[in-house]
Amino acid sequence: MDVRGKTFVVTGGGNGIGREIVLGLVRRGAEVAAVDLDAAKLAQTVALAPPGARISVHALDVTDAVAVDALPAQVIAQHGQVDGLLNVAGIIQRFVRFGELPRAEVERMMNVNFWGVVGMVQAFLPHLLERPAASLVNVSSMGGFIPVPGQTAYGASKAAVKLLTEGLRAELRGSPVAVTVVFPGAVGTNITANSGVTTPGAGTRDQAAAAARTTSPADAAETIIRGMERGSYRVFVGRDAKGLDALTRLAPERAMDLIAEKMGHLLGPR
Repeated sequence: MDVRGKTFVVTGGGNGIGREIVLGLVRRGAEVAAVDLDAAKLAQTVALAPPGARISVHALDVTDAVAVDALPAQVIAQHGQVDGLLNVAGIIQRFVRFGELPRAEVERMMNVNFWGVVGMVQAFLPHLLERPAASLVNVSSMGGFIPVPGQTAYGASKAAVKLLTEGLRAELRGSPVAVTVVFPGAVGTNITANSGVTTPGAGTRDQAAAAARTTSPADAAETIIRGMERGSYRVFVGRDAKGLDALTRLAPERAMDLIAEKMGHLLGPR
C-alpha cells in the first residue's frame, strides 16, 4: 500500500510507538487522525511533526463506546476518507502474580487492550471496506504468544488481540482490507508510567542493561509501517520477538521456562 495521500487513524498517538507511527506516516505524505487519552500529549506529537503535516487530534478513551462510535464521522469530516486503522494504544498490569490481581484490574486490562480494539475495528471497518485499498493493523505483543511472569492478564489480553486479528485476516481475504498483527518485543517506551505501574527490583544498572537490548520507538514504528505497506500478515518488532517466536514454535515449554527464569525475579519470593 502506498500511504501517500491516504488517511490513517492511529490510537496511542500521544506517545511511544503510536507517536512515532504518526510522525512516520506524515513524513511519507499521509494524513493522520491521532487518537489518545491525553490531549496534551497529542499536542506534543503535532509539535514534533514536519511543517505542513496534516494531523487531526482526537482526545478520547478507547473504552468509551459512544466516543469511539462517533469518531469515524469526525475523522471523515476533517480528512474526507479513512484508508487505514492502526490500534496501538495499550497498557500493562502491575507486576504481580495473577492471584494477587483484583478482578477490576483484569477488567481494565481487557477493556483497554481488547475491547478498545474491538470497538475501533467495529467503528471503522465499514469505512475501510468502501476504499479501493485499506489497511487494518492491530498491535498485540510478544507477551501474546509467550507467557511473562507478572503479566499474565496483560498477555491474555494481547493473545485475544492476536487471534481477533488473525480471524479478521481470514474473514477479509479477497476484500480491499489488508490485515496485519504486530508483535513488539521490548521497546523503549514509557508504557509502565502510562499504565500507572512500576517495574519492581530494577536498579539503575538493570535499567541501563535493559535499555541497551530494547528497540527504539522510532525503529519499531518504521518496522510496523513497512509491514503495513507490504500488507504483511504478521510483523515482529525486535530480535527478541523474532527469536522467541521461533523458539516457541520449536520448543514451547523451553521457551516458557527461559522467560520464567529471566523474568521471575520481578515477582519476588512466594
